[in-house]
Amino acid sequence: MSTNPLHAATKTNIRPKTRHFIQAILFIVTLSLGARFYLYVQQAAGTGPITISRPAGVEGFLPIGALLAWKRFFVSGQWDFIHPAAMVIFGFAMSLSLVFRKAFCSWLCPIGTLSEWVWKFGKRLFGRTFSLPLWLDRALRTLKYLLLGFFLWVIGSMSVGAISMFIEGAYYKVSDVKMLRFFTHMSTTTAIVLTILTLGSFFIKNFWCRYLCPYGALTGLLGAVGPTRIVRNDESCIHCKKCTEVCPHYIRVHEQSAVYTPECSGCMDCVDSCPVEKTVALRTGISGKFKDWSSRSLGIVISVSFVTTITLAIYFGYWDTHLSEQEFRKLLQMIESPLLTHPTF
Repeated sequence: MSTNPLHAATKTNIRPKTRHFIQAILFIVTLSLGARFYLYVQQAAGTGPITISRPAGVEGFLPIGALLAWKRFFVSGQWDFIHPAAMVIFGFAMSLSLVFRKAFCSWLCPIGTLSEWVWKFGKRLFGRTFSLPLWLDRALRTLKYLLLGFFLWVIGSMSVGAISMFIEGAYYKVSDVKMLRFFTHMSTTTAIVLTILTLGSFFIKNFWCRYLCPYGALTGLLGAVGPTRIVRNDESCIHCKKCTEVCPHYIRVHEQSAVYTPECSGCMDCVDSCPVEKTVALRTGISGKFKDWSSRSLGIVISVSFVTTITLAIYFGYWDTHLSEQEFRKLLQMIESPLLTHPTF
């Protein structure tokens, strides 16, 4: 028997506050880690004592190195103790995405957060966001999968010995510093590219994430084969299309009984925007049993699991680098040397 929309329970609070709060906290933490790492590098580059401890969390921006390290680990059982936190964060992101779509991108990733803030600011500024023609949008979306395929091909073709040479090589030992210098010593080309990406994000929702991020491509593919997806009850749906209007990935939620596309990030915006209770839901189904998530419950699970993962990694010694301060300082003196350019594979 169909549910009469007129008698369907309506929500009294449809603002998705939980995710935004978690995003803001993680973004602030990321900025503080970046500032602390900058000060640490400044001290290490000098001759005086180092009074600031190295913040391992910045290694979250080394996903390619982490992917290489995970391949070596699965083949040989060797853990990367040069940038161990990179492995921890990457492993957590992939595990979370397999269970909750690409929730890492929409709940925790600081780049995803910044991208979302930019397009929302652009929407306030111009009164709307814009979408590309469908044929162009589809073509551009393939770019991130092509980039992912390229990286997986390169990594897949590397032997464990070659990976070990890279991980234990001079370049990778200061790759976090190279990443820092990407911003502190920005080239004209880099500035132009970042400007284009920022301008694109003002007009198109999640421009970088939608078209170019191979990290997001991988988390999306994992999420698509996982047990969680957005579902819609057509019987209670009043077809207001609010779920589609708020979707940051342009998914036509109001037309689907379940969302299977790897573009879905589990952000919960469609769930929280639906005015009819239990009509749009994020549902995890395992062995015939189902769990519908609220923004609050999902946020708690994501936050607690993230903090627990890092805490356990610290406790068991899989978080902080084993690279000595003496070797790090020595490498910093050579940072401009051709010996520390990116190796070719």
